[in-house]
Amino acid sequence: MKNIENETNVVNNTLGQNIRNIRKNLNLTQEEFAEKLSSMGKICPHFHLSLQSGCDATLKRMNRKYDTATYEAGCKLIRKYFTHPAITTDVIVGFPGETEEEFEATKEFLERIHFYEMHIFKYSKRKGTKAAVMPDQVPEQVKTERSKVLLALAQEMSEEFREYYVGRPEEILLEETDEIAGNVYFTGYTKEYVKIAVPEAEGEENILVKGVVTGRISADVYRMENIEKAE
Repeated sequence: MKNIENETNVVNNTLGQNIRNIRKNLNLTQEEFAEKLSSMGKICPHFHLSLQSGCDATLKRMNRKYDTATYEAGCKLIRKYFTHPAITTDVIVGFPGETEEEFEATKEFLERIHFYEMHIFKYSKRKGTKAAVMPDQVPEQVKTERSKVLLALAQEMSEEFREYYVGRPEEILLEETDEIAGNVYFTGYTKEYVKIAVPEAEGEENILVKGVVTGRISADVYRMENIEKAE
């Protein structure tokens, strides 16, 4: 209980109107903490939970102190208390000893969790580390191919996550102007960190606006219409 109170106090005492990108050092595997976090209005439900691998055998070789079941339980708790939260992660492909079966296990796990964004890295040797002298080093070509597979999966899941907002009312803080397809827009982000644009004539820097997300205008930017200032 004391640890939960300490962690929620850290969140409450953080400066700023909203808190973005909650990272794994907060104890999101405890239901009471997840529930308390969801009751704090300034929390933006964007959680970065570093995974590294979706295969328990690989995680063990990496000397990680968690397994996929624990990780998945944390994701389920977040989704229990937050509506459509953005969960992002890091994944390493080609760690020494990673077989094709282990890679497929990771891919299946990533598909099941269904992330908003994934940062994919190819394992590279670091002198002086245990991993650098482990047997069964994965060839660079294999690492590259596995990286391509997961990058394609990441793009697919990210697009699916963002499409959820089409037709829905949202509120964003306009931050800056961008030129997109020859037109100038004010852009900002939803609480889940999806980039939204409004026509320059209908926006103003550093104001909160609300409206309806109507569709994609570039690879990762969506347009908002029926815009009015938020209270």
